[in-house]
Amino acid sequence: MNKKILIVVSNYYKAISEGLHRGATEVLEKNKYKYETIYVPGSFEISLVIKYFINKKKYDGYIALGCIIKGQTYHFNLLSNECARSINSLILEYIKPIGFGILTCNNIKQAR
Repeated sequence: MNKKILIVVSNYYKAISEGLHRGATEVLEKNKYKYETIYVPGSFEISLVIKYFINKKKYDGYIALGCIIKGQTYHFNLLSNECARSINSLILEYIKPIGFGILTCNNIKQAR
């Protein structure tokens, strides 16, 4: 199989991201997919990077990985909703597969 996947990982919660990345790469390797990984500061930046590379036509599919933890403000809701909306918009606009692995959790214990 010559399919190539781009994994875009938010490293804001590094320990969580590493676990998500490890799980994704194990499945890709088991199924003989080639892949590359790019790290971004937060989950909000993931869709921008994916859109950039969709336009480069270098990859056959994408995986978005990250974690957003609820705090004391409305910020959690904004980020969670916009990350899901922007990834879905890319899927519908470009007809490209994008695996959505952005956790939205109430606390770090739940994320682990």
